[in-house]
Amino acid sequence: MKTLILYLTNDGQTKKIAEKLASHIDHATEVLSLREQAGISPEILASYDQIVIGASIRYGHFDKLLEQFIEKHFALLNQKRTSFFSVNLTARKATRNTPQTNTYTRKLLARIKWQPTVVEVFAGALFYPRYTLLDRLCIQLIMKITKGDTDASKEYEYTDWQQVQRFGKQLSKVC
Repeated sequence: MKTLILYLTNDGQTKKIAEKLASHIDHATEVLSLREQAGISPEILASYDQIVIGASIRYGHFDKLLEQFIEKHFALLNQKRTSFFSVNLTARKATRNTPQTNTYTRKLLARIKWQPTVVEVFAGALFYPRYTLLDRLCIQLIMKITKGDTDASKEYEYTDWQQVQRFGKQLSKVC
């Protein structure tokens, strides 16, 4: 059994989640940046028994590379056991942390041709001190509107690592 985890990350949290997922899968698993592997061949993808794709939201949008990759490979993806996980700050709220209640994930799945076998939604992280001034101010405004954390001197990690572990164990049970 071989699993491939591809991820797209803005600030590193999606990569961190992908790596943690891999540590909970009890068979051969490879973790690769989709940005670095965008040209991955269908033959290489076909060599994996399971493909997991994770992507984060920035300013209300997934990276365009995600949908380009899906459009190119949806036929192959739909023939395999596949999973998708979304990472976003709205998932920090209990009413927005499932594929059915997370607007970003729900809208993406409605407009793409790929239908993942399993879908999960994880809360991301805020790294205020690492952001540029403009990003920090924009994200603070969004967080203020959504009643989130706005202290720009701090970093906030909302990811539920037990949820990540459960998902990893679920991905192990595909044999």
